[in-house]
Amino acid sequence: MNDDVRNIVLGVMAAGVSAALGWLARTVLWRRALRRKQAFFGLPDHSEALLVVNRNAGGPEKAVMRHDVFALLELSALIKDCRAHAQVLAHDAAQQGFGERTEFCLGGPVSNHRTAAHLSSLLPGVDVNTQAEPGPERGSFRIDGTDYRGEHGRSEYVLLARLTAGERREARPVFLFCGQSAITNQAAARYLARHHERLARKYRAGSFVLLLKVVNSQAYGPDVVELVADVTRAARTPRPEAGADGDG
Repeated sequence: MNDDVRNIVLGVMAAGVSAALGWLARTVLWRRALRRKQAFFGLPDHSEALLVVNRNAGGPEKAVMRHDVFALLELSALIKDCRAHAQVLAHDAAQQGFGERTEFCLGGPVSNHRTAAHLSSLLPGVDVNTQAEPGPERGSFRIDGTDYRGEHGRSEYVLLARLTAGERREARPVFLFCGQSAITNQAAARYLARHHERLARKYRAGSFVLLLKVVNSQAYGPDVVELVADVTRAARTPRPEAGADGDG
C-alpha cells in the first residue's frame, strides 16, 4: 500500500470515527433532553396522560370551543414527544384522584367542573367570578387582594399552573389552564409548549402558578402573551375568611 492509498484510508477512517462520535454525542444530548422533559411533565416512556376537556360555557353541554380544540392539539403533541399516550375525558367524567397520572385540565371553573375542584383544593387563594350574568366582573380573577378583569379581545388573563399533591416524588403533576376565554386557554398551552425547558430549569419538579396576559387576541390570536406575575405563594395560601378581622 503506497502513501497515497494509506492517506485516503486513514482519512476515511477518521471521518467515520468523527461521524460516529458526533452521532453518539447528539444521541446522548437528545436522550438527556428527553428525560428532563419527561420528568417535568411526569410522563415516562409508555405512560398515560389525561386530557380533561371542558365544554362551551355558553353552548350545548357536549360542545367544545374551537380554540380549546387547538389547545388540546398543542398538548397532544407534547405528550407524544414524551413517548406517552393521551386519554381524553370530559370534565364531568374524570371522577378520580390526582397524582397517579399526569393531567392536563383545560378551561375555567364555569366550563370545567374538574378545574373548579382543583381551584378549591389546590389553589384556595384564587377566586374566580363565576356569575351567570354577562358583565365586566364575569370571569375575573382575584388573587392576593388584586382583581384581574379581562377585556374581550384586547386584554385577557389565564392561569397556567403545574401542581403536585403531597410530597411523593413519584406523584404525577396536574397542569391547569384556567383562562377567561377559550383563546386564553390555547395561549397558555402554547406558552407551556414554547417555554417548558425554561420552566423546568426554574421550578424543576415543583409546583408553580403563573398569571399570564393575552394581548389583543382579536388581532394576534394566542401568540402575544405576557407574564404578569408568579402568584404561586398567594394562589396556594387560603384566603382569609370574611369577617376574620372583625371584633372579638
